[in-house]
Amino acid sequence: MFFEKEEQGNERFQLVWTKFMNKAQVHIIIASQDVELVRQMERIFPRRTCVTWEPNLDRVLGRFEDETFDVLVITGGAFQTGKVDGIELLEVIATQSPVTQILFLAYREDLGIAMSALKAGSYQYARLPVGDEELKLLAQSAMERQPQGGMNRLLKAGKAEAPYEEIAGKSEVLQEVYNQIRQAAATDIPVLLQGETGTGKDLVAKAIHRESARSTGPFVPVNLGAVPSELVGSELFGHEKGAFTGALEQRAGKFEMGNHGSVFLDEIGTIDEKVQVSLLRLIEQKKLHRLGGRKLFETDVRLIASTNEELSTLVQLGKFREDLFYRLDVFRISLPPLRQRQGDILLLVEEFLRRYGRSFQKNIHGVSPECAGLLDAYEWPGNIRELKNVIQRAVLVCEGNELGIEHLPPRFRKEEAVRSTVTFEVGTPLHEVEREMVVQALSATRNNRKRAAELLGISRRSLYNKLHKHGIN
Repeated sequence: MFFEKEEQGNERFQLVWTKFMNKAQVHIIIASQDVELVRQMERIFPRRTCVTWEPNLDRVLGRFEDETFDVLVITGGAFQTGKVDGIELLEVIATQSPVTQILFLAYREDLGIAMSALKAGSYQYARLPVGDEELKLLAQSAMERQPQGGMNRLLKAGKAEAPYEEIAGKSEVLQEVYNQIRQAAATDIPVLLQGETGTGKDLVAKAIHRESARSTGPFVPVNLGAVPSELVGSELFGHEKGAFTGALEQRAGKFEMGNHGSVFLDEIGTIDEKVQVSLLRLIEQKKLHRLGGRKLFETDVRLIASTNEELSTLVQLGKFREDLFYRLDVFRISLPPLRQRQGDILLLVEEFLRRYGRSFQKNIHGVSPECAGLLDAYEWPGNIRELKNVIQRAVLVCEGNELGIEHLPPRFRKEEAVRSTVTFEVGTPLHEVEREMVVQALSATRNNRKRAAELLGISRRSLYNKLHKHGIN
């Protein structure tokens, strides 16, 4: 055995085992002809553990296309049954789902198969029969070695969407965000969410908390940009009665409220130097004291921060501490603006249409083709928040069962095209001609870049290249 039972009593064992048992749910798949092994696993881990059973290898890979497993337990008997090549299966799972730890259990006569399994990607081998305590130690050892940020690349397209229904979308860039949410949720390290205003950073923070081992604890959001600068310290760390003018009673801060859970600090770049120092001390020491108090409070929180600015730029400008920046920027998730989420706009429209249809008790079935075209072509500078507000307003004013152009704000409505003529003198350099044509097309379409590209007869990507080439903002 690679894991010695004598380690059971040491501190490291207890910490890792506590982490294992505190996961929201541990997913284990067992490939074995012996159903008793399944019952044994369920008996050892009666709570928060989902055990899936397959009698041979034929359906194991398909299971990984639908679900991510923490541990795969495979026996020598199952290894030799079915049509699937066992070595090839282990190699695929080891490379495509590194978050899954593989345990191989076999009788003495299957030692040769066990050695091949170890080379193919199995983490550990043990001989059958295996007792309850040994099986428990094997599972603990496997979870200890589970990599931070691991993922399952075998999941079918769309499977990642289910846990994050509030973040509707199927675009490729959003699929990567789903993957990163899973990676972040599997760890307890600080996460920094970077993205434009209205891209859904709060929804991603909630999803990370909900999928993490802290899901049973509180999720405490703090919009730092909405709190007066002189009150941010009190909001985060609390205060004692009389700590400052207006402090008429004792008050706990957000970090105390979020103990054993997650604290989400929105617009982290707005806090001043003094609060930055206090936050850095809390991250390093896991302790805080309220303003005006001397008693130290231990705090166990998962920190998620967000910003619509580039914090490294604020560091260069001397507005943000470099040491705090490195403490926060451990695992970064960059959220794409809505204009880059190809195919997601109309999906979000449908979602908001259902939501506000129920709220306003209206039976609206969909949007007209002309209205859908305008919504899809718009650049959405305010991102999802702007789209939500537009659809909410449209549903409110709509009296029929379909949204039309007339229900959109004035900035969306088409006006009669105004013919314009651009004249160039013979000898005008081609790059100047090109630049002027791009500028005129943007002007004629009110800076709608999709329509401008269509007017010029080029792709939107070509238009963006020309904007960069000519320095057009």
